[in-house]
Amino acid sequence: MGSGSLLPKWPSGNEADMENGNLEGEKARAIRTSKAIKIPNQALLSGMAYCISSCSMILINKFVLSSYDFNAGISLMLYQNFISVLIVSTLSVMGVISTEPLTWKLLKVWVPVNIIFVGMLITSMFSLRYINVAMVTVLKNVTNVITAVGEMYLFQKHHDNRVWAALFLMIISAICGGITDLSFHAVGYTWQIINCFLTASYSLTLRRLMDTAKQVTRSGKLNEFSMVLLNNTLSLPLGILLIFIFKEVDYLYETPLLRLPSFWLVMTLSGFLGLAISFTSMWFLHQTGATTYSLVGSLNKIPLSVAGIVLFHVPTSLQNSTSILFGLLAGVFFARAKLKEKSQSG
Repeated sequence: MGSGSLLPKWPSGNEADMENGNLEGEKARAIRTSKAIKIPNQALLSGMAYCISSCSMILINKFVLSSYDFNAGISLMLYQNFISVLIVSTLSVMGVISTEPLTWKLLKVWVPVNIIFVGMLITSMFSLRYINVAMVTVLKNVTNVITAVGEMYLFQKHHDNRVWAALFLMIISAICGGITDLSFHAVGYTWQIINCFLTASYSLTLRRLMDTAKQVTRSGKLNEFSMVLLNNTLSLPLGILLIFIFKEVDYLYETPLLRLPSFWLVMTLSGFLGLAISFTSMWFLHQTGATTYSLVGSLNKIPLSVAGIVLFHVPTSLQNSTSILFGLLAGVFFARAKLKEKSQSG
């Protein structure tokens, strides 16, 4: 999913955000320093914009990869990221947003993060081609479990019983969902498990390198837009290399899809939506707060999963639907448990 959000601690909102570059710490500081008047209507509008953009991004990616049967996930990622670079660079030049200059020092520090970032996006594309949206959403919960274990070993961070209970429920729901999945695809599940490990690694690596990255910037800061520009710019040469390694060039040369204007329109829309997630999530967070943002991000997965089943005519059963709902509710329980833990430790 294109130009995603960076959550250094937990992928607590929508997973599309994780793949679009939102830094929770930066956002929290932005909220504390913001003097903007909170308008209820604007909070509702920003929340709707965030939910619609994050849901639409995943559904459109699924549409391109499955309905169009486009067998070049890396190329799709590359095109989306190119659009993000183009838009962010244009807005930066126009003075609408501020971004850090991409110096060699910063690029060198960021390369390890970016390699994981690209792997995360590509495996997400590969899994989405084979697995229905609802099951992808439930399986992504496994990322939280891996992140929790990683935080224990790398940062000596301990979690309370409510968090572990939520994580346990997530594992159970993922296993039950897989067993009862009528459209089970081993290749898709394999890519999704790899994606969970890469997403957790991305979050943990980001936490370790963020301070170093800030030290080599001119302002000593690294905001949301700078990270979107940094991640997506670095992903372009790596993406081009991977297109040749995975022999997508031959496929692109032969496929009739690239001669369809409607296909290019959908691809371009997906690129705009990827960036829209970053903009709308920042806007929503400014208008509300971390608590509302986190809970809405978790609740947002429920209509997304329903839409994925209905729009793509996914064959399902009562057992599988129950497992999916169980997993989604476990995600909401997890978000609440994390927020309570944070409020107690703060």
